[in-house]
Amino acid sequence: MQRKWVQLSAGRAGALDPVVVNGSGFTLYRFDKDTASPSKSNCNDACATTWPPVLVDPGGKIFVQGVERSQVGVITRDDGTHQVTIGGWPVYRFSKDTRPGDTNGQGVGGTWFGVQPDGKKSGLPAGQEDEAATDDSAPEASAPEAPAPESPAPDETVPGEAQQAPATSAILFDDADFSDNGPAQGIAGEGCQDLARPEVTSSISLDGSAKIWSGPGCTGESKVVNGDVADLAAIGFDDRISSVKFG
Repeated sequence: MQRKWVQLSAGRAGALDPVVVNGSGFTLYRFDKDTASPSKSNCNDACATTWPPVLVDPGGKIFVQGVERSQVGVITRDDGTHQVTIGGWPVYRFSKDTRPGDTNGQGVGGTWFGVQPDGKKSGLPAGQEDEAATDDSAPEASAPEAPAPESPAPDETVPGEAQQAPATSAILFDDADFSDNGPAQGIAGEGCQDLARPEVTSSISLDGSAKIWSGPGCTGESKVVNGDVADLAAIGFDDRISSVKFG
C-alpha cells in the first residue's frame, strides 16, 4: 500500500549494523535480482506478497535519519505503484518479520539482504559489499495540514472528521508541519507504547486514531487524535507526547 509518508532511518536490527529500518522499526531489504543502474524491481506478483515493496504516494515525502538524501529515490513499478530506492536499489519489507528488529529475511535464497544507508548489503564481511548506483533524490511535496481545534478539553477526542479505525503505527516529527529539517521517530505495536525520545514531538502522522499521553506508560493528560496533526501546539500538546496508545 502506498503511503503519504515514508521514514527511513539508519539503525541496528539483530546482527545487522548498520541497516535501514522504516518508521515502525522494521528491517528493510534489497534483492540481488533487481538492478540499481538503472533502478529496476524484478519482484512482482507472489514475490511482492512475500516481500512487500516500500511504496510512497506520488508527491509524497520521504523522511530520512542517518541516510543521505542523495541516496534516496523513487521508481515506478510494473504495476504503476511507486517504490522507494536506496543507492539505486529498490527496498522491501519481509512478510515474516512480525516485530520491529526482526531480520528473518537476511540471506534468504542467497539473494535477499538488509540494506545499508548507502544501498550496499548489510551483514557481509568487509570487502564483500557491492557498489551501489545512486538514483535521483527523493520527491518533495508540501505536507497537507490536518485541521485541529483550539483548546480541546483533556482526554477528549480532537474533533474533525469522523472517528477513524485504530492506528497501529505513527511517525512523530520533532518539528511542526511534518518537516524533515529535524529528526523524527517511529512507533508501532499494540496497546501503550513509550517513546524513545519523549517530549520532543511537534507533529504526528498516523493512519487512523490513537491516544497520545503526556506521561510514560500512558499516564497524565491525554487526547485522542484522528489522523495527521500538523501542529500539536494547536491542541496544546507541543513537545508533550511521552507515550501513545494504539487500538
